Amino acid sequence: MGIITFYLTGQLLYFIKRKSFSFAMEKNSVSNSIVNNGPVSIFAYCLSSILMTVTNKYVLSGFSFNLNFLLLAVQSIVCIVTIGSLKSLNIINYRQFNKDEAKKWSPIAFLLVAMIYTSSKALQYLSIPVYTIFKNLTIILIAYGEVIWFGGKVTTMALSSFLLMVLSSVIAYYGDNAAAKSSDDLFSLYLGYFWMFTNCFASAAFVLIMRKRIKLTNFKDFDTMYYNNLLSIPILLLFTFLFEDWSSENILKNFPADNRAVTIAAMILSGASSVGISYCSAWCVRVTSSTTYSMVGALNKLPIALSGLIFFDAAVNFWSVSSIFVGFIAGLVYAVAKQKQQKDTQQQLPTTNK
Repeated sequence: MGIITFYLTGQLLYFIKRKSFSFAMEKNSVSNSIVNNGPVSIFAYCLSSILMTVTNKYVLSGFSFNLNFLLLAVQSIVCIVTIGSLKSLNIINYRQFNKDEAKKWSPIAFLLVAMIYTSSKALQYLSIPVYTIFKNLTIILIAYGEVIWFGGKVTTMALSSFLLMVLSSVIAYYGDNAAAKSSDDLFSLYLGYFWMFTNCFASAAFVLIMRKRIKLTNFKDFDTMYYNNLLSIPILLLFTFLFEDWSSENILKNFPADNRAVTIAAMILSGASSVGISYCSAWCVRVTSSTTYSMVGALNKLPIALSGLIFFDAAVNFWSVSSIFVGFIAGLVYAVAKQKQQKDTQQQLPTTNK
């Protein structure tokens, strides 16, 4: 009887061990499928970008905030503290700091600073719907950049979507002009356009060069996130002390006594949202492409624009609503064009292999 019990116990332990191993393998398989899943990365990027845009608009417009470099530095610091804490708990992992890699990655950090700063300035002067619509122009720059650097192709349908994007931007311009009530409003509007166009070029350069560097260094998502934010912190801190007003009067203006705690909390929340956008941006670029990454941002315009109309004092007129609609159609046309192009490429592969 004891032998039988020993035998059955052994079989039970063996069965449990096999099931545990099988479950661990299935868990790892599911985890890997999620990490390398394009649609999941796109969905995560959509949510994080919406949160990031709305939070930044709230901070920059809600409290007469003008210390943009400081806000961006706080975002990067919160990001580094967050992923450092997760790494210490063995939840995530990323490579250790390396001076040689940091030197090679430093131009991307400068481009990141240029991108997020010009983005914050544009968002400060433009409404969320107009900001998201003009952001589409970045897609055109990236698409033709991919043609030059990665052997991409712009089809007729994709070109049609580009024309629709330009048209939606022109319509948004008329909507903003119709809503302007004074010369000061027009000045702020044109200043916002200047920062917006600067942001388009900076964003395109950042995405294209980062994608090329990721291919060369084989950086994973958290590696990219770690180096981007870590190398940005000293640049942002240097710029805030050199180029921004740190007088006592301006500090009181940015952090008034009656809502100082709310302002600081909003900055920290903005930093927390930057953690999501930093990771999801690198994730989406890695498992899809830089053009798809930017296109997802374009398809995001509808919920982002609606959030701007609901939570902020954005202009609502025929031109503004039409620009959102045309911009959304442009995004759909481009998405269909990319799917058709990928399908044609897959159909040509067997013929090429023969």
